[in-house]
Amino acid sequence: MGKMTTLQDQLDEITANTRKLVQPERMEVSERAVAELFSSGIEEKILPVGASAPEFALNNSSGRLVRSTDLLALGPLVLNFFRGRWCPYCMTELEAWRDLYPRLREAGGLLVAISPQTERQSDFMVGQHALPFPVLSDPGCTLAEQFGLAYTISGELREYYRSILVDIPFVNGDESWRLTLPATYVIGRDGNVLYASAHADYRVRPEPEDVLEVASAAVGI
Repeated sequence: MGKMTTLQDQLDEITANTRKLVQPERMEVSERAVAELFSSGIEEKILPVGASAPEFALNNSSGRLVRSTDLLALGPLVLNFFRGRWCPYCMTELEAWRDLYPRLREAGGLLVAISPQTERQSDFMVGQHALPFPVLSDPGCTLAEQFGLAYTISGELREYYRSILVDIPFVNGDESWRLTLPATYVIGRDGNVLYASAHADYRVRPEPEDVLEVASAAVGI
């Protein structure tokens, strides 16, 4: 039997295809931005395991308010912070979670995906990718900021996004040019962080299977 394809294998394939399609000088801008973000030390400052997670009340793609306290009353919670529906890495990761979601629910856990994009963008995305879990809007990355994940896109990178027709102000509904690091958290029912993973390099994500294990183990706690 062949080796199971991991999420990271799929993401690496996106990177390889991108390198074939995008001019090297454009790729360099993106690479530089990743290196700068990494050297800013942002990864070291994220809300760590053992910390108390901030409570939140954010709108889902239908405009309904979703509260973390209500979710945690039902079971441990996986939070997936993603950049937006324009990011193929984020969408590949969320599709992996879509396929695992029945197992997470069976184990007693829940998942929400959170990004700075508008409810309308999330609504398109939920329909297009048949996502069974809530997709929440975090305008201006206010919640992401509390988790230590928010940053402002540099001028050079803004030009890069424009050149590949990614209109961040339109997608996010504001001119702040704020984004979140892609991140995955598991929050226990007591509100404490049991798992925390965030990468300055948006091409790297944790394996959902590993996160599922942590969430499943937390159900009995």
